[in-house]
Amino acid sequence: MEFSPAKIDEIIQSYNGDKGMLISILQDVQAECNYLPREVLTRISVGLDIPLGQVFSVATFFKAFSLKPRGRHTMCVCLGTACHVRGATRILNKLERDLKIRAGDTTDDHEVTLETVNCVGSCALGPIVILDGQYHGQMNMEKSGRLLKEIAEHQGDSPPETP
Repeated sequence: MEFSPAKIDEIIQSYNGDKGMLISILQDVQAECNYLPREVLTRISVGLDIPLGQVFSVATFFKAFSLKPRGRHTMCVCLGTACHVRGATRILNKLERDLKIRAGDTTDDHEVTLETVNCVGSCALGPIVILDGQYHGQMNMEKSGRLLKEIAEHQGDSPPETP
């Protein structure tokens, strides 16, 4: 996804160029670009007059930020203890095979990013797969296939709004 330098500058200015608002600026920029390209990090560094290393350090410290292009849809598989003992690893393996990617990667068509998390706090519903912010509990192989089919049916539609 291309980024607009003017839009990045506008985001920086919406925080009055306040260096202390770096995390909020990165969040807004990532919402705009869907990830944080190097050129954007450089522009933020210049716009806030802080070292690029500091911007990069913050962007890589928080798991919420991505330096790689992300898909229009995000699937997270919980691998916490309760989900793990109920088969989350098998579900993850199936999703990786079906999507032809590994956890942490994005499909070539930029439709889906597959991620893992350690626990989402919904242990009683495990295993859990979160698709675009919506929790899908008691996941199994059949249900995971239906989620992928749902994504394929909506390919090309506008991405869903994140709550």
